[in-house]
Amino acid sequence: MTGGGLLVAGTTSDAGKSVVTAGICRWLVRQGVKVAPFKAQNMSLNSFVTREGAEIGRAQAMQAQACRVEPTALMNPVLLKPGGEQSSQVVLLGKPVGELSARGYHGGRQQRLLGTVLDCLAELRGTYDAVICEGAGSPAEINLRRTDIVNMGIARNARLPVLVVGDIDRGGVFASFFGTVALLSREDQEWVAGFLVNKFRGDVSLLEPGLDMLHRLTGRRTYGVLPYRHGLGIDEEDGLRVSLRGTVRESNVAPPVGEDVLRVAVCAVPLMSNFTDVDALAAEPGVVVRFVDRPEELADADLVVVPGTRGTVRALEWLRERGLAEALVRRAAEGRPVLGICGGFQVLGEHIDDEVESRRGPVTGLGVLPVRVRFAREKTLTRPVGEALGERVEGYEIHHGVASVEGGEAFICDDEGHRLDGCRVGHTWGTHWHGSLESDGFRRAFLREVAAAAGRRFVPSPDTSFAALREEQLDRLGDLIEQHADTDALWRLIESGTPQGLPFIPPGAPA
Repeated sequence: MTGGGLLVAGTTSDAGKSVVTAGICRWLVRQGVKVAPFKAQNMSLNSFVTREGAEIGRAQAMQAQACRVEPTALMNPVLLKPGGEQSSQVVLLGKPVGELSARGYHGGRQQRLLGTVLDCLAELRGTYDAVICEGAGSPAEINLRRTDIVNMGIARNARLPVLVVGDIDRGGVFASFFGTVALLSREDQEWVAGFLVNKFRGDVSLLEPGLDMLHRLTGRRTYGVLPYRHGLGIDEEDGLRVSLRGTVRESNVAPPVGEDVLRVAVCAVPLMSNFTDVDALAAEPGVVVRFVDRPEELADADLVVVPGTRGTVRALEWLRERGLAEALVRRAAEGRPVLGICGGFQVLGEHIDDEVESRRGPVTGLGVLPVRVRFAREKTLTRPVGEALGERVEGYEIHHGVASVEGGEAFICDDEGHRLDGCRVGHTWGTHWHGSLESDGFRRAFLREVAAAAGRRFVPSPDTSFAALREEQLDRLGDLIEQHADTDALWRLIESGTPQGLPFIPPGAPA
């Protein structure tokens, strides 16, 4: 038996598809429905490693958590990781299979993947009561419709009803809803069931006449009006947001435990990946996180983080061009705290040999950690566990660079004290492990060391649980759907499919 399904599309990128999908998933699982997320093709530098060692988009990992299931490669069979303006690494079923230009991908490779993504979706629908799918960009990108495998291409092939989300906070939502439908072919329009308004501020009764007119114009109803809520952009695919920081600042009014705050500056390197690593820092009361791109912005920082990047050598050049490299070297020499994560760890080393990512060959690093890095063609994808600063720490690794540590102190060790990963010299630390700061005990121990080195009377909160904060946030998404969407109508859509007899809205897609 095939489970029910729904495709959440959007009038634009960043209309709220990811959070609406997560919200519907959390609402369903609270009703006792066995549900899974799915996104056929994702373009993102924020990724995650599943327990079987597959790389998928972090948004789908977050949505799996909303469903209270383990994420798998089936949930995001195609992941594109941009490496510049013209090309992306293609990750298929969790493993990298090569680099392709946008023209090469849309010129034929993408369409050949349709069978793979449909097989993955079918497997999920055979296992779960419902699968909530997320589209990408807009389904009305008519220049890409021929090769589409993530919006109407998959909706028609898998016979999925489509719910179009529009961000009313941007303005023009009625035109966006109408135009999205009107630019689809007759065959595609048959699968568009209706609309969901996102980020509404004010009195809903003032919006209702417009929704009634939209219904008369399109024959399609609006399934809900979700109010504007700050801090719900968890595990963003793109953009520069510290997701949990917004939630904590608005919902947690507890002052810092100690007398001082702790200021964290994150270098906004090009092709920054997994910037969600610093969400756990931002979740701590009294920790202020900001992204910076000028050396003077490091002056008052108690901790500087050099984050992961899809372009290590490019990031290194950018740091030098901006004067940030010199500031980081000076800072490390003065014993002021610096943390490098993944590509940021590699940048802090002495030498990089890259014939894979940038193909630049030997490059001199910043030299603040005794580490030499060689880029391997095979990507490391693991979910390791170890100890650091006397605390258990978990993380995940996503990198081509292989580090050879030739000095310093071990940072993350196994149970017997043998080095697992990373390096420490004074108050400069480096590790390949993403997500390590989500381990509460380790994060507190690390922040205590940072505060002592910075001379700050900052004390980590003894009871901040990052996992609990994330669960709270996912429940808030579920509450939005439960309280502000027509859930009975949504369930009929998921279970029974698109209503029959929906009208065609001219002009339709051009031939």
